[in-house]
Amino acid sequence: MFFHGIFPPITTPFYPDGRIYQRKLEQNVEHYSRTPVAGIVVLGSTGEAILLSDEEQREVLKTAIDAAANEKVMIAGTGHESALETLRLSEFAYELGYDVAMVRTPHYYKGQMANPANMLAFYRFVCDRSPLPVIIYNFPQATGYDIPAEIVIELAEHPNLIGIKESSGSIEKVQKMVEGTRQIQRKATVTETFSAVTRRMLKAAEAPAGGNGGNLVPVGALAGDAPSKPSSSAVKVVGGLKTREKEVGFQVLVGAAHKLAPSLDVGAVGAILAFADCAPTACYEIYAAWKEGDAKLAQEKQERIAKAAVRIVSELSIPGVKYAMDFNGMFGGTPRLPLLPLTSDKKAEVEQLLTGTRN
Repeated sequence: MFFHGIFPPITTPFYPDGRIYQRKLEQNVEHYSRTPVAGIVVLGSTGEAILLSDEEQREVLKTAIDAAANEKVMIAGTGHESALETLRLSEFAYELGYDVAMVRTPHYYKGQMANPANMLAFYRFVCDRSPLPVIIYNFPQATGYDIPAEIVIELAEHPNLIGIKESSGSIEKVQKMVEGTRQIQRKATVTETFSAVTRRMLKAAEAPAGGNGGNLVPVGALAGDAPSKPSSSAVKVVGGLKTREKEVGFQVLVGAAHKLAPSLDVGAVGAILAFADCAPTACYEIYAAWKEGDAKLAQEKQERIAKAAVRIVSELSIPGVKYAMDFNGMFGGTPRLPLLPLTSDKKAEVEQLLTGTRN
């Protein structure tokens, strides 16, 4: 699976009485689907996944994917402390049509997790059996466990483990993981313009509506040229969807918006950013400028959001992100206890920080 770019790990909206506000969840997903983000993460830390029941997690996964545009890569947060429960939720996400399972590091039994054999066994068990490709989710600020780069590099050899969301904020660690996995090269299906091809795109394209049934044809033939010998530039046509294969390595995404540009410089391929929940376009502009080779512009746009990202996401956390969403035209609402909504003075601070970063 090809998942370069920016991904918001969306919040879970609640009614004042704590019930999930499904219609607002749909509206938020529809909003992100109209932005230039590459995809959407559901049931990440910002989604308050650990505060939801198993039934609620499944409801959120279904509501979100039903509202998402087909071309957006859908990543399901499926991590539980138990490998078996992680697998069960990953299988459920697969049935719904998700593209990737994001599995946070188990951490409750920290003394045991310090033994590399336990973490290796956990991820290998899940990756061996998951119908979805898997990415590791490392968030030591929340879990108290920071998976070592050496373990990630060893796990990266598994064919069903395709990347990591690294939220420690360490650029040095990102660089170490990138350099330690350079030998890994896999095939990913992409569009003619080298964007991701999602499972829902393929399903829609395969629906009976004519087409050539998914044959390989030379690029020149698609342009109306005379038939030619097969070449490496052949594309596969499924219905009206033209795809090709692209070599991709082990894909490292980061979780710190204020360090996005330097992380990309050392080999990260994108980011899953809570700050993108309230400012998806501002985050994308950093990535786009970097992708186009304009380091100066990328740095300028990085500096523009840095202070707001640190204060709202790192310090005010989910209540800050949710109010920032309210301020920028989406629905954030209140978090679930034990998290409390922002006080009026902190709301004013968020408004001031986002004055130049309206969505």
